[in-house]
Amino acid sequence: MLTRTMGRYLAWPVDRLAALVASTGIPPNVITWSALVLNLWAGILFASGRFAAAGGMMILAGLCDLLDGPVARLQGRVSLFGGFLDSILDRYDDLILFLGVLVFYARVNRFLDVFVAGAAMAGAVMISYARARAESLAPKFEVGFWDRPERIVLMILAALTNRMPVALWILAIGSNITVIHRILQTWKEIEGRNPSASPEASRSPNNHFAAPAEMRTPREAPKPRAVLSRTASRGG
Repeated sequence: MLTRTMGRYLAWPVDRLAALVASTGIPPNVITWSALVLNLWAGILFASGRFAAAGGMMILAGLCDLLDGPVARLQGRVSLFGGFLDSILDRYDDLILFLGVLVFYARVNRFLDVFVAGAAMAGAVMISYARARAESLAPKFEVGFWDRPERIVLMILAALTNRMPVALWILAIGSNITVIHRILQTWKEIEGRNPSASPEASRSPNNHFAAPAEMRTPREAPKPRAVLSRTASRGG
């Protein structure tokens, strides 16, 4: 996956930059919030049709996204809440970017592109939720290609090269195919374990996929510890 490739090639420069940032005492949560602000700015640029500028802003936001985890480790501030906050704000980042693109195409009356942007946005949300929910039932769950790093890189390239409609089609189709793939894989895992035979599963009237309590720990897709995650609990 692209996440692992990025982790290998960016580990050294990101670690050096993280050491510099950590020495300033800036809290990692501030870096996480900075990524949200930069993505909000990028979303506004998308909505106004300034795609190249939005792509540049996404690069800066992505850099913040890479740094908050290593900075947290270097400052001894790694926390479960930090990883949780990171995952939540990542979802907002995704929605903001797609919403900006959607607003632009709505303004110029390109309604097919509006529909495709909406489908890509839905796929971005569901692909993360599908993985988090699947990992509550099947630990070490890794299925599909279009996790967040892949989506962000594709959107940056599309913005900088003015090929956003092509990227939206790829994301709309690819992300939702990955969601279906994860549903099928989770079904296979559940059927393989036959949870209906367990007392724990039968105690959940609202969800026949419920797992034992010790396994119900939803988390986002892990990024490489050295670079892309504060608590190895993000992505998706």
